[in-house]
Amino acid sequence: MSTTILLADDHVVVRDGLRLVLETQADFKVIGEADNGREAIRQATHHQPDVIIMDIAMPELNGIEATRQITQICPDTQVIVLSMYATVTHIRRALQAGAQGYVLKSAVASEVIDAIRAVRAGKRFLSQKISNLASEDTLLQDRSQDRATLDLLSSREREILILVVEGKTSAEIANFLSLAPSTVDTYRSRLMEKLDLHTLPDLVKFAIQQGLTTLE
Repeated sequence: MSTTILLADDHVVVRDGLRLVLETQADFKVIGEADNGREAIRQATHHQPDVIIMDIAMPELNGIEATRQITQICPDTQVIVLSMYATVTHIRRALQAGAQGYVLKSAVASEVIDAIRAVRAGKRFLSQKISNLASEDTLLQDRSQDRATLDLLSSREREILILVVEGKTSAEIANFLSLAPSTVDTYRSRLMEKLDLHTLPDLVKFAIQQGLTTLE
């Protein structure tokens, strides 16, 4: 039986390269592609793939938040993050969001294949460089203080926070989320109050620290 795969990355050349690599395996079948986090959720819901290869730095909704939503909507779908980011914060956030694998883009192509086979067998897979960086136990530690802070926010507030720190205006966010601009402003004020943050630089710093955005 074939393993069905969805590719989520905002770079066409990366998706094309992954497709070529994966289709060398007779039992792998790429059934869809997405170039942003929101489209990844839509396609995951529609196709119900066995595995999603998920980038982190994508427009509209980043891969970590998309992973969190997909693993709730499609519990039988396994997510493998494929990213250039090797920080403990980003890796931990991805695993906390429900990813079963994390592969660095600097890894050899065979690692992606190995990761897919591992997660399909019910195992977790981390790139060797990640294993050298920190133990799996360290990456999976429950950072209760960080989680408690994030848990103050609803899913919608998290989405708006990510879009705000990526520089989107209330009108642009409203268009993305099919909301009124005034409703976006209300969510923005509410999330800032919950986090006790009062300026955009404060929000950006918080989002980077929590691995919610890849802005530097």
